Amino acid sequence: MNFELKPLNLVALANEKADLLILLVAQDFKAGKDELSMLVAQTLKQGDFADKPGTVLSMYRPVQFNATKVVLAGIGEGRARQVRSALAACASALKATSLKKLVVAFAAPAQEDAVRAVPLAVADASYVYTHTKSKPEPRTLQKVLVAATNASEVKASFDTGAATVSGVEFAKEWANRPANYATPTLLGQAAQSLAKFAKISCEVLGPKEVAKLGMGSFMAVAQGSDEPLRFIVLQYSGAPKAQAPVVLVGKGITFDSGGISIKPAAEMDEMKFDMSGAASVLGTFRTLAELKPAINVVGLIPACENLLNGKAVKPGDVVTSMSGQTIEILNTDAEGRLVLCDALTYAERFKPAAVVDIATLTGACMVALGGVRSGLFANKPELGDALFHAGEATGDLCWRLPLDDDYAEGLKTNFADVANVAGRAGGAITAAKFLQRFTDKYSWAHLDIAGTAWKSGGAKGATGRPVPLLVEFLLSRVAGK
Repeated sequence: MNFELKPLNLVALANEKADLLILLVAQDFKAGKDELSMLVAQTLKQGDFADKPGTVLSMYRPVQFNATKVVLAGIGEGRARQVRSALAACASALKATSLKKLVVAFAAPAQEDAVRAVPLAVADASYVYTHTKSKPEPRTLQKVLVAATNASEVKASFDTGAATVSGVEFAKEWANRPANYATPTLLGQAAQSLAKFAKISCEVLGPKEVAKLGMGSFMAVAQGSDEPLRFIVLQYSGAPKAQAPVVLVGKGITFDSGGISIKPAAEMDEMKFDMSGAASVLGTFRTLAELKPAINVVGLIPACENLLNGKAVKPGDVVTSMSGQTIEILNTDAEGRLVLCDALTYAERFKPAAVVDIATLTGACMVALGGVRSGLFANKPELGDALFHAGEATGDLCWRLPLDDDYAEGLKTNFADVANVAGRAGGAITAAKFLQRFTDKYSWAHLDIAGTAWKSGGAKGATGRPVPLLVEFLLSRVAGK
């Protein structure tokens, strides 16, 4: 999909050819003497349309305009959240098979965050998954023109939003694919495909290399599946080598049955989404390839399936992690932390400026925060603040949860250095406390995206979160915010 920004006023918009024109009308709209302004003013006066977010009025082949269809959409104060709401209300029009060229225009000067939100909102509303359909109806929308009278002032924000679309859709694509179309091997190939872009390199390690590294915790999860594990190492080199990188670690469980501690059958198909953390790392690198910021970033993805056969790890088994710490596996369905802990130890070799892991880790986080905000944990306040503000800036929201040492009491065991689960209470926090044991040598944050990585029900599918948050976080480090 091609996005373009132009400084068009309402007079020029009336002459712009398009299959669909969406005019975003804020509450401070002031009508001019042109036909489009007078049309908006009349609909507002008659009560046929309101400038409240989510309110729309559709017109087919209006004689005054070159667009086949015109939709007026209210955006209230004109903030990003309200723009997203307005474009979501136009979803059916954006999925029309006849739609090839779309114009989204602001009726008044646009705010930076609102302009950044437009490409992402359009892409989200028009997204169609096709990879495993025999007769797919592919997205026909090819060109999106965004119009704002102050285009030159908001261009940088627009460019960031347009580039982030590439990453979000890459993450969605791989998270949405069924587990037999997104094995650890195929996930490794997806990562290798990113190495075609400048400044990105990729290395994919197999079982022998992982065994030499001593990743006993990661290998324990993988041993119940016939699919070989993969440990993916991506590097984006946008700054001098002397600059310490940010390391992103994505949980890559390509299917999670729960192992011997098997999950209930209902909705188990959704466990293909358990590699959404890995998908978000891939997506972030895809956006880095577009933006080329002056920063060094490493992506680590421990990828495997969590299944059960005669070799599968059992509750009560003790394994030795790469760090040397021994772990009693009381619940084989708490496998994400077992693959992440070895990746977090591996991250030490990069002498990182910061490490952020991203994982669909706990149902407890979903219970606590629902599908609105991801859970955020950090061992340094400044790192937690930076991630929180990146979420607020992009609408990819998160919320800070505690890391008090008292929460680790439940992880004590008589048979190893640590158990992989505690009790039900505070489950998202005790999972984070487990990971924290492996992060003493650097600044670390953990994003639990169990509630935000995908949607269930009729809208079932990956969201691509938290790619926008991660991109903004990395860009803010470049800018020194």
